Amino acid sequence: MLKHVFLTGSPGVGKTTLVQKVCEAMVSVGVTVNGFYTEELRERGRRVGFDVVTLNGERGALSRVGNEAPAGRREYRVGQYIVDLPSFEKLVLSLFRDMGKGNRSLFIIDEIGKMELYSQAFIRAVRQALDNSTCCILGTIPIPKGKPLALVEEIRARNDVKVFMVTKENRDAVTDEIVSTLKEFLK
Repeated sequence: MLKHVFLTGSPGVGKTTLVQKVCEAMVSVGVTVNGFYTEELRERGRRVGFDVVTLNGERGALSRVGNEAPAGRREYRVGQYIVDLPSFEKLVLSLFRDMGKGNRSLFIIDEIGKMELYSQAFIRAVRQALDNSTCCILGTIPIPKGKPLALVEEIRARNDVKVFMVTKENRDAVTDEIVSTLKEFLK
């Protein structure tokens, strides 16, 4: 039985916007929704980093453009971005500890990508969440390119996961199908 839904597609295609639309639809029918999404941080029209934003409005740094990590910290880098692992883990890991308490619920993980996968604690939390019997996950994963990301490939191979390829052409049309898939498990 399908239990989790993951969206994949090119950067900027609208995966996060689609996640937000699905969240609104699920909340409107009484589903408890928790989790996080990532948001670009821009200054003067230029992307300078990414923040993690929880569904209850907390915000923390995920990464920033930079030349070197802050003093005393190991550097985790994806391209021009330095990942702020302590900030990410502080904000996100507590969400996983609270997930799935009570009735069936929906947990948002936007996204599982290179930056997030520097955190071994996050990897463990995602694996546990996928096996949680009372929670369904709506998440985003990158399109495979270059060296495969082990956790992303694990997710793609699971029998209880449906992956939707999101394009600019289909992003509005797939909303109802995603909501229906999630409602089936959460009823």
